[in-house]
Formats: sequence, C-alpha cells, structure tokens
Amino acid sequence: MKGKKVLITGGTGLIGKRLTQLLLEKDYQVAYLSRKKTSIPSVQVFEWNVDKGYIEDGALENTDYLIHLAGAGVADERWTEERKKLIISSRTETAKLIHKKLTEKHIRPAAFVSSSGSSYYGEDTGDIRNTESSPPNSDFLSQVTVVWEKAANDMAALGIRTVKLRTGIVLSNEGGAIPRMAAPAKLGFGAPLGSGKQWVSWIHIDDLCRMYIEAMENESWEGAYNAVAAQPVTNEELTKQICITLGKPQWLPNVPAFGLKLAFGEMASVVLGSSYLINERIAKETNFQYYYEELDKALVEILL
Repeated sequence: MKGKKVLITGGTGLIGKRLTQLLLEKDYQVAYLSRKKTSIPSVQVFEWNVDKGYIEDGALENTDYLIHLAGAGVADERWTEERKKLIISSRTETAKLIHKKLTEKHIRPAAFVSSSGSSYYGEDTGDIRNTESSPPNSDFLSQVTVVWEKAANDMAALGIRTVKLRTGIVLSNEGGAIPRMAAPAKLGFGAPLGSGKQWVSWIHIDDLCRMYIEAMENESWEGAYNAVAAQPVTNEELTKQICITLGKPQWLPNVPAFGLKLAFGEMASVVLGSSYLINERIAKETNFQYYYEELDKALVEILL
C-alpha cells in the first residue's frame, strides 16, 4: 500500500523531476498540479488554471504534504516588463489560489514547503555573509522573493507548518547553470564571468531534494532556511573546478561584464551578482547531512 500523498506544483521542472524520483523511492504517492492534463508514469496529474481560479476536484483532498516549486524561470528570457510580471505572478498567484481552495475546503496538509531564492538578500551583496536573519534588499529579484515568501506565509496563517528554502545555484547535469558553463569548457573555452570574484552559493540537486523531504517530514523545520552547501565559492573558482573536473585548460580571459549586460540586459545580474549565504539554521538547528559538501565531489558526480 502506497504511503502519504505529496502534491507538487512545478513538478516537471529541474528540481521537481528529481524530487519526484526520490519521493517514489520512499514509497510516497506523488501528485502534480499541472496546466495540462498529461500522463506521467507513477504520478497522478491534476489540472489547474490560475487565471480561472480552477483546481481539479480531488487534487487537494487527502494531501499530506504540499511542495510549491512553480515559477517562471528567472534566467530563461530577457526581463521585459511583461516577463517581470510573469516571474512574480507565477510564484504568488499560484500560492494564493491554493490558499483559497484550502480555506474553502477546510483542508490542512501537515506541511507546506515552498521554494524561495538566495536573491532574497539582494541580486549583488558583494562579500556580505548573509544568514537567515539578514534583511531583504530592494532590487527586483529580492522583491520577487519577498512577495513569494509572503504568499507562503499565508499558509502558516492557516495553521499549516510552513518552510521556505532560499536556494542558491543548483548543481545538476539535467539543467541550470552547470551544463551552460561546462559546454564551452569542454571545448577548451572555459572563462570566468565578469570579475570572477563574485560569490556563488551552491547546492547539489540531490542534497536540495533531500532537504525538501526532510523539511516536509520533520516537524521541527519551520520558517526560512538558506538551502546551500556550507562553502560558497567564487565564479572564478567554480569555472576553474569545472575545467579541472573535465580535464580541460582554462586559458581564456574573463568574459567582460559589459558584454554580458549587452547580451542579457538587466538579467545579467543573475550571473554577475555576488551572493554569499551561510546555511546557519541548517547547521545549528537540524541534523541534516549533506552528501556533497565539497564542490569538487559534487562536480565529479555531475560531470563525469
């Protein structure tokens, strides 16, 4: 007999796919909220339409845990005003609709675990060491994350234990930053971006997904956590380690910041910004054990 039911938004994304695999291995029932009624092996898919305020009957019923990963990709397209609105609404309006339906149906899952971003503290915080008690910033991505978390906090107001995972750069071979950085490195064209001195707070995707499960299962987890490994690295160090892992030289000069700004516009802050997060609450308040605490081991698992 299958175990407890986990309902996931954004389940077909990079994190959702791997998280689903781990949940199924632990014998959970996994269900998705999806804009399209598709067939996914071992997953029950329920349709929803945020614009119409619709969630298919049966989706929320008997749900033990809710994991909120939905959100338009921050680095997928240039930040036009329309794109900015979508980045915000895809995170907040989805949560608001779930909140509304949970309230109407008097359904209270044991936990609501929401994705959040390291950009809560700002797109570029230089050498500042940010813990969970550090204040938010006022730039675009920070404000996205603030309203994203506010939508999650509304779940807590219903009496549902709520966890927010402020996630750094996710290391995976299936998507995200690493395949993009490894592609030129494989051809011998690896180069740091901008000054190369900007900090990168990272986490291996398996550690992140295990963190979601721990946050879901462990009743002591509540509030915001910096979901990153213990040792941030500079962009230059990350590029160098990718080249070392692949056995390729790094001989090109840094890609200049002005070139990246021309290519990506305002979105260039995603790769040029510096973000040094300390996983203070994970380290001091939990018993969570990382599989990949060191960058070289994480990259070997991903790239080789």
